Amino acid sequence: MSGGVELVVAGGGTAGHLSPALAVARALVASGTAPEAIRFVGSSRGMERTLVPEAGFAVTLLPGRGFKRRVAASNLLAAFELAVATAFAAALMLRWRPGAVLAVAGYASVPCSLAARLCKVPVVVLNVDAVPGAANRLVGRFAAVSAVATETTSLPRAVVTGAPVRPEVLGVDRGSEGRARSRRALGLPEDRLVLAVVGGSLGARRINEATVGMARLLRDRSDLVLYHVSGARDHDWALAATEDLRDGLPGGAPSRLDYRLVAYEAAMWHLLAACDLLVSRAGASTLAEVTVVGVPSVLVPLPGAPGDHQASNARRLEERGAAVVIDDGDVTPERLAALASSLLDDPRRLAAMGEAARSLGRPDAAQRVVELLLRSAARRRAPTEWGGVATAEGSGR
Repeated sequence: MSGGVELVVAGGGTAGHLSPALAVARALVASGTAPEAIRFVGSSRGMERTLVPEAGFAVTLLPGRGFKRRVAASNLLAAFELAVATAFAAALMLRWRPGAVLAVAGYASVPCSLAARLCKVPVVVLNVDAVPGAANRLVGRFAAVSAVATETTSLPRAVVTGAPVRPEVLGVDRGSEGRARSRRALGLPEDRLVLAVVGGSLGARRINEATVGMARLLRDRSDLVLYHVSGARDHDWALAATEDLRDGLPGGAPSRLDYRLVAYEAAMWHLLAACDLLVSRAGASTLAEVTVVGVPSVLVPLPGAPGDHQASNARRLEERGAAVVIDDGDVTPERLAALASSLLDDPRRLAAMGEAARSLGRPDAAQRVVELLLRSAARRRAPTEWGGVATAEGSGR
């Protein structure tokens, strides 16, 4: 192909959008595509600025910003910037002439997909949330096919692929040997239960406050490690708030709880293997990894997420017995400590939750998306010709 580009990955903004996009890109490389034949197009304001180059792929950043979800003067500037970004993306399409564009949501997916449409390049939407966001709803109207994570996702020409996860997660072993190996990698004891709390890359103040309080309530549990991933934004606060847990509680009484605080866990796959129970938000990428690995969880959906998609993501796991869901406003140290203790002290229930989670996992999701991309690039079908294929594959699970 002209310019040597076979695939353009459009969008990003957040780790939740980029993680499955990078998983697909890596699956393409594993299938024989050269890394330099895959180009990411993102936003100058998004996390793709750093995450994509770190993963070994090139990224081009478009100017502009998203629209506010209300009447605002800034939307006039956003509309102008969108037009400029679309023209810039069209120039990229004409220069690169890729076989297909993978739209993964986020601001940059819209101008790049519009440009692809103008240049007759097929677009494949990747939607990992139970409820599609505004960008994917727009692009999905003219996309050749929409790769979705769940059967209930409402997008045109939907094919259920599952949500792609990182190869490291696919290799997770929660058997006794794999768990011991991951605990050694994280420096965790093998003879204690491990409760992991993860609020996201930036952090979740409500969860972090409840976790600090829970650590005090569980201070007498000598059989437990509380592994607290605070996120970068709250780490200094959490560090100061838990100083007494490391230096002895008031009155000189030491905490028997093994409390670990880190800002960020780069080897999240080790933590998924090592922990007995996970407390986290309900982002689609996180839940895709949780289900592929088979981790029992307590989920606290982010309130106010677009379309309330995190609540929809979480309820799907709860309905299958894989998770317990707590509303953000109900998360207190007492509630979290009581629930975590009751689950950790019931190994049969934990095992059942883990099996239920694993039954929802789709370890082949990235490869299924790759197949859709390759077929789109090879056939260059019009969007209307995908209806029968989407129906057949989407209902074939």
